[in-house]
Amino acid sequence: MLTPLVGCCPSSAPSSTTIAAAASRTPATTEPTQFIWKLATTWPPSFPIFHQQLLKFADNINQMSQGRLKIEVYGGGILIPHAQTFDAVSQGTIQMAHSVAFYWVDKIPAAQFMSAVPFGMMSNGVNAWLYEGGGLKLWQEIYEPYNVIPFPAGNTGVQMGGWFKKPIKNLNDFKGLRIRMPGLTGRILERAGAISVNMTASEINTALRRGIIEAAEWIGPAHDEALGLYREADYYYYPGWHEPGTILELLVNKTAWDSLPADLQKIVEIASTALNHTVNNEFATKNIEALDRLIRKHHVKLVEFPPNVLIALKKIAVKLLDEEAQKSPLFDKIYRSYREFQAKNLQWYKITEHAYYNLLETEE
Repeated sequence: MLTPLVGCCPSSAPSSTTIAAAASRTPATTEPTQFIWKLATTWPPSFPIFHQQLLKFADNINQMSQGRLKIEVYGGGILIPHAQTFDAVSQGTIQMAHSVAFYWVDKIPAAQFMSAVPFGMMSNGVNAWLYEGGGLKLWQEIYEPYNVIPFPAGNTGVQMGGWFKKPIKNLNDFKGLRIRMPGLTGRILERAGAISVNMTASEINTALRRGIIEAAEWIGPAHDEALGLYREADYYYYPGWHEPGTILELLVNKTAWDSLPADLQKIVEIASTALNHTVNNEFATKNIEALDRLIRKHHVKLVEFPPNVLIALKKIAVKLLDEEAQKSPLFDKIYRSYREFQAKNLQWYKITEHAYYNLLETEE
C-alpha cells in the first residue's frame, strides 16, 4: 500500500494561521549598523599631502567596510580649534583626529618620541621600532589614561633644516638669533643662545619680512615652496637634524573604538598602516620635485650645516633628553627603548643602505 504524499492535494495545504505562526518564528533580516565618525585635523583645510591622503584613507575605509563605517574629514579649525583636537578625541566630542604627537608634550612629555626626536631615527627605523620593536605598545600606554588609542598615520621623512637670512658657520651664529623653532628643538637652540619663537605657518612669511624672526623651519621643500618662504630668506639649510623622521598620528576615541565590531576595527588598523606608508611616499616624491624648482627656478642657496655645528647641537640634545629622563620614569622607559633600538638600527644601516649609497657615488 502506497503512503499518500503529504501536501499533494489542496486539503493538506497549510492554513494562513500556520504561515503567520512560522513567519513569526523566522528572524527578520536587519540592515548592518552604520557608523559615521568625524575626523578633525590640526592642519589647515586642504593642507597639501595631508588632506588628500586623509580623504583617500576615509574612502578606503568606506569601501572596505561596504559603507558600514564612514569617516567625515574636517580641516583644522572647522570643527575643533587646532590645539584642542587631542582633548576633543579624549572626551568623545569627535571620534578621530590626525595630528603630530609633539603638540601634546606639555601634557605628555614622552609623546616627543612618538613624533620627532632631534638626531633620532629616520622613517624606516622609527617604523620598525613602532611596529616590531615595542614602540607602538609604549605609545598606547602613554595615551591610555586619556581614553585615546594612537596609530602611526604618516611620516614626513627627513625634513629640511630651515630658512636663514644669514649663513650659519659655527655655533656662535645662533646667539641672539630669533628663529621659529618650537618644542624640544627650540629648547636645544635656546641653549645654543638662540631665541625660540612659536608661530603658525601663516605668520612665518610676515615675521621674516618684518625682521620679527631671522630664521624659520616649517616642513620640507613641497610645503616650504607652497608657503613662499624662498621669498623671505636666501639660505636653505639641510639636513633636518631636528626632525629626521616625523611621525604623524591617528587618534581614536577608545569608547568609540570599543563600539566597533572586530572586522571594522581591523579595517581601520589596516587603513592607517596604508596611510602611514602612502604619506611618506608622497612626501618623498613631492619634495624631490619642489627642491628642484626651488634651486633652478627660484635660485635658492642650498647649504649644509657645518659638521662642527651639528656635533655641538647633538651634544646639547643628548644632555637635554638625559635630563628629561631623570624627571620621569615613563619618559626614561621610552627613551631607553628608543635609544637601544636606534643603536641597533644604526649598525644595520651602516652596512646596508649607507654602504650601498656610498657605492653608488663611487666613481669608476
